[in-house]
Amino acid sequence: MLVKARMSRHPITVTPDTSLPDALEIMRREKVRRLPVLDRQGKLVGIVLEKDLLYASPSPATSLSVHELNYLVAKIKVKDLMTTNVITCNEDTPLEEAARMMVDNNISGLPVLRGTTLVGMITESDLFKVFLELLGARAWGLRTTIKLQEGRGVLARLTHELAERGANIVALGTFWGDDPTNREIAFKVQNIDRQDLEQILSELDAELLDIRET
Repeated sequence: MLVKARMSRHPITVTPDTSLPDALEIMRREKVRRLPVLDRQGKLVGIVLEKDLLYASPSPATSLSVHELNYLVAKIKVKDLMTTNVITCNEDTPLEEAARMMVDNNISGLPVLRGTTLVGMITESDLFKVFLELLGARAWGLRTTIKLQEGRGVLARLTHELAERGANIVALGTFWGDDPTNREIAFKVQNIDRQDLEQILSELDAELLDIRET
């Protein structure tokens, strides 16, 4: 799956000359935590985060009057607070690569470009939704986690046996085990009872870590 399948299109943007209060109001109204910054030619020149704006806001303990505060805050522009070295991806970036970029750079969202044109945003919230789909969080079934020895054809044998018993695989994911010799597999199946499923796992010499109906 590629970023373009899950990104938010037509993201809300601001210009470098947008004031701090206006940027905060846009974020609150649109329920977003980051705003790409575009220049007059529509080119991405930065990104500003909600925390950047909040940190720049005056403390309630200040001795300035309300009028003085409003005057000073209104003079603060997005260009004074934005990050200019923006990490981006393109719409054909695989989702897992976008997730890796976010984790490696400790960021929660990426502007998505088509050439030099901003066409979307992909955020950690979008990836959480994909994670829900990947593990079938919204579908009923027997959710099972097993540990299997790493080896060729191991996953194929599992899916074959499930299919032979008429089970419908709703979701399946593989994860590293506690050492390089094994893998943990989490899957959710329908149309099979727990006893039959446990028998299949026993025949495959799988270590059952967890099984529950969800």
